[in-house]
Amino acid sequence: MHLSRRDLYKLTALGAAPVALAACSTSSNLENGGGGGAEERPIITTTANTGLAENFNPHSPSVISLIQGLIYETLFYFNPLEPIDQEPVPLLGESYAWNEDGTVLTVTTRAGAVWADDTPFTAKDVAFTFTKILDTEALNAAGTAPSAEAIDDTTVEITYAEPSFTEGPNALARTWIIPEHLFADVDDLATYANPEPVGTGPFALDDFTPESYLLLANDKHWDEGKPAIGGIRAIAISGNQSATDMWLAGEIDYMSSAIPNLEEHVAANPDLSFTNTGISQMALMAASNPELGCEGPQTDVAVRKALYYGMDREQLSKLAFFDLGADISPSFGLPERDADFIDPSIENAPWNAQPDEAKKILEDAGYALGSDGVYAKGDVRVSMTVSCPTGWSDFVTALDTLAAQYKEIGIELIPQQVSVNEWNDAKARGTYQLVIDSVGQGPAPDPYYPYRNHFSTDNTVPVGENGNPYHNVTRFSDPEVDAALDAAAATDDPEVKKGHYFLIQQRLAEVMPAIPVMIGSSLTEYNSAKVTGWPTQENLFAYPMAWAAPDNSMVLKTITPAS
Repeated sequence: MHLSRRDLYKLTALGAAPVALAACSTSSNLENGGGGGAEERPIITTTANTGLAENFNPHSPSVISLIQGLIYETLFYFNPLEPIDQEPVPLLGESYAWNEDGTVLTVTTRAGAVWADDTPFTAKDVAFTFTKILDTEALNAAGTAPSAEAIDDTTVEITYAEPSFTEGPNALARTWIIPEHLFADVDDLATYANPEPVGTGPFALDDFTPESYLLLANDKHWDEGKPAIGGIRAIAISGNQSATDMWLAGEIDYMSSAIPNLEEHVAANPDLSFTNTGISQMALMAASNPELGCEGPQTDVAVRKALYYGMDREQLSKLAFFDLGADISPSFGLPERDADFIDPSIENAPWNAQPDEAKKILEDAGYALGSDGVYAKGDVRVSMTVSCPTGWSDFVTALDTLAAQYKEIGIELIPQQVSVNEWNDAKARGTYQLVIDSVGQGPAPDPYYPYRNHFSTDNTVPVGENGNPYHNVTRFSDPEVDAALDAAAATDDPEVKKGHYFLIQQRLAEVMPAIPVMIGSSLTEYNSAKVTGWPTQENLFAYPMAWAAPDNSMVLKTITPAS
């Protein structure tokens, strides 16, 4: 079955009833709340990665999940599932406006909000946050962070050195506002662990262990009546199967995990439900740039193109992604949401393998099939390792399937399972050949953000240096692409942006540093025994993925106790 995103919505409609979260079958500390009346409201459970580090700094790359958004808030929220012209949801900001040339962003902040220690929140906290980022080298490596000044208690001006319309959503919706009175003496914002977090958000930290931690409702939160639940317990889980077993047993209430036979589980239990948002663009990320120190056969464009055409996406969808995969474009624009911004000359990735085309590309590039059944050029065999985190069952199955597919066309793929930390470290340092990963969408639904994050020279480093594992790990670098990104950032005109995007897309399709796999099944699971009001396919008021910030905060502050 070959699905579009619209098909995915139809397929998951049976999981779209208003849902909530399951209670454990026996009383446990997961149901115990704290002060402020929270103990009288349900405590729901969600998943967290294993090996939790006690880090509550929203600006640290090692911050644990749920801190961003639930404790520390942004100024606004953009829903990545809605068109770019949406009106964002006001949070700590109430309104904003650009000057004519896109260099000054003026924000009116929320009056009357307080930090959890009763200190009033003002625009001075916003200006302090941006200034602290500007002055922290690790958070401003490119030197392009804006400056900020509080004009009065409810007005802040954020100033850029050059026109920066596309940076607006990062400032408005991806900058976690911190309290000046508690962070003023912090020397290094990037490394500070912030052991006693105090935010303006809907929840506050109550307890922490490496196995689990509890956030309770912050009854001083500015949004009256929210949150309606008592809190969230995050439990460290290892692998999809463990998470699935706990969800089916009623021990996990909200999670995003790849689960087979979801329709059967939902049909058998009226409390269970799920959504599928279908915007996760999976790709084989290749360490592609020998000029920055990348090594291996995947540094050859011909090898990457052979991987692209040798992939049978239909079989991959059936075996690894529950037949929920959808078309992906080598432009890395979303085929439906971004249709008007994709060069019409660029076709979606072939759904079925084209082995003859893959072999021709290799042979035209000087490779010959060896006696061992693997193509080689000189002493370079087309043999590569590819990794994913241990226990990520959908990715594990995908890599095993790809290894079998590529063997048929003379390419040796060696799947490896590693810890999440090892996986991220290899991406950050470039010490890998291939990894399977997803291309993130950014702070607003505009192709600019995945292009800037994943394919700009500013967002990569030479092999061996420690880069961002969620940015340009392929180490792709192209002056024309960089120039197009800068030009797109300097305009608020969609038609002008489109021309710049077409150039970027043509280069990505030609060089293919990231080999498109498919748009995957972005599944989020719920249980309606305790609470209701979760996102549904008919009402995706927020991107529902349990790991996504600040999207998960919009979900968790919206749900209400079941009657």
